[in-house]
Amino acid sequence: MELHQLQKEAIELLKKLIETPSFSREEEHTAVLLENWLRNHQIPFERHLNNIWVVNKYFDESKPTLLLNSHHDTVKPNSAYTNDPFEAMVEEGKLFGLGSNDAGGCLVSLLATFTYFYEAEGLEYNLLFAGTAEEEINGANGIACLLPKIPKIDVAIVGEPTLMKLAIAEKGLIVFDAVVRGTPSHAAHPNDDNAIYKTAKVLEWFENFSFDKTSEVLGPVKLTVTQIQAGSQHNVVPANVDLVIDVRVNDRYSNAEIEKILQEKAPVDEIKARSLRLNSSSIAQDHPLVEAGVALGMETYGSPTLSDQAMLSCPSLKLGPGDSTRSHSANEFIYIKEIEEGIAGYIKLLEKALQKQK
Repeated sequence: MELHQLQKEAIELLKKLIETPSFSREEEHTAVLLENWLRNHQIPFERHLNNIWVVNKYFDESKPTLLLNSHHDTVKPNSAYTNDPFEAMVEEGKLFGLGSNDAGGCLVSLLATFTYFYEAEGLEYNLLFAGTAEEEINGANGIACLLPKIPKIDVAIVGEPTLMKLAIAEKGLIVFDAVVRGTPSHAAHPNDDNAIYKTAKVLEWFENFSFDKTSEVLGPVKLTVTQIQAGSQHNVVPANVDLVIDVRVNDRYSNAEIEKILQEKAPVDEIKARSLRLNSSSIAQDHPLVEAGVALGMETYGSPTLSDQAMLSCPSLKLGPGDSTRSHSANEFIYIKEIEEGIAGYIKLLEKALQKQK
């Protein structure tokens, strides 16, 4: 199929996706839109819950498999929108609408790219496209539930807005709940064990604490106290102060190592990770995909934001049209040109990395 026609169809699909609400756990209608694309292109597909997946026509179990993945769920629109978030409006080359940038542009670009290669023979890798749900909430019914059902993946391209730069590593995430305990009392009486006053020193410790290992690509581990809660009324000194700590983990630590360090060192009475499953991810700089991208003039960098890469155990690369700084913003948009160039860029990357040299 001609590139220009694929680009045109992909943009029309993105408009339909924008106009179809698909909040996390409510993606059933956008899943149908992905099904319709595949039916129209006479490509057999599989569906599990709100996840759609499909392999290339000449899938060969003896070859390694490359996953092309992006998500079709969105966050809810914030109160600062002045446009209708569900109206696909084009103005001055920008396509506005909720999910246009994160990650609709990537999703339709990867789907168009898969369609371009669907009937190609002689590829070095199998191709597997997956349009998945619940990415925005790291949900159990997204890519995590699909992995046991699809062929083994050897490497992945995860579509997220990166300005078509190669994110060769991505920080993991751990959210900790911590407790500082004191002695509850009436505010009128002396109390040398006030949990709120004790917390001031704890916050200072978190602000100044740093992990020893710095990553060449991802930099240092980033630790931030993001929530604090205590007290019920003005005349009662509370027994506890509850803290929430957001930790963005580089590729020099496992999540389990981070948890152990904080449990041993943090000056709190209790600290516990909500989950350790969202680990950092990366791909070797000498992987054929990375080398092909660099040869095409693509820049490499380490990403501080989380994606479905965290669910994958194989080497993975984050790459896509759009700009991460627009994600979850009011009046979200993506440039039409970015989608066109994204599809062309994905195709050039795969042609260079995955087709046999003649």
